[in-house]
Amino acid sequence: MKYTRAKDYIDALASRGRYNFDADEITHALGASKPATHNALARLAKQGLIASPAKGFYVIVPPEYRSLGCLPAEQFIPALFDRKGDAYYAGLLTAAQYYGAAHQRPQTFQVFVAHSRKDIRCGSVKVSFIANRRIASVPVRQFNTPRGTLKVSTPEATAIDLVGYTDRAGGLDMVATVLADLAEDIDRDQLARLAIDAPTVWIQRLGYLFDHVDQHQVSQTLLPLVAAKARDYAPLAPDRSHDNVPKDERWKIHINASVEIDL
Repeated sequence: MKYTRAKDYIDALASRGRYNFDADEITHALGASKPATHNALARLAKQGLIASPAKGFYVIVPPEYRSLGCLPAEQFIPALFDRKGDAYYAGLLTAAQYYGAAHQRPQTFQVFVAHSRKDIRCGSVKVSFIANRRIASVPVRQFNTPRGTLKVSTPEATAIDLVGYTDRAGGLDMVATVLADLAEDIDRDQLARLAIDAPTVWIQRLGYLFDHVDQHQVSQTLLPLVAAKARDYAPLAPDRSHDNVPKDERWKIHINASVEIDL
């Protein structure tokens, strides 16, 4: 079907429950030149009716999200990646939020991807990307959103990522706080299976932190793996000196940071 106005096209999409499109689609629907379509889209964006989180990709912004200047990230990230079949999953503090383990809504929506890509700023919506070459092996769960389904790392995968990317997760205090709440959702058998392929130093830190927040049943799952694979002591905080600091013998950890959880 051909449309004479870009506004009519986005209204028709929204009426069918679809809130995203790309530049080629609307150019074809309007039967217009690319420059003419670009100008029409610029007018709609100026009115706050659409936004562009990525080059050539547009979202329709309904009235309830006009103050954001964009759709919320969870409502467009699936469509952004599904259109090219690219792998992704929401992780770290964003994933923790879906399991009720984030004490506050993260200011940035955190997404793991197969290859490095630029972060997104769309209105007041921020999306940060973290590259993970082993993304295909990370188990995910599907969560419904008003615009589709979002892939989120499982509680077990989230826990492992948190200790691997502490700098992206608010530091050790935040990680320990999240782990304390996340523990009740963790399947210990699944955690043990995932831990086998994770860097051993991550599992040393994870076991130590689960002990630290009194989640001993979960930490016990990891102890045999650490006993079998850990050859060296690992610093609890990888970016700090660990000279002349106490050691934890169970987890072979240099305790070079104090960790306090937010109760």
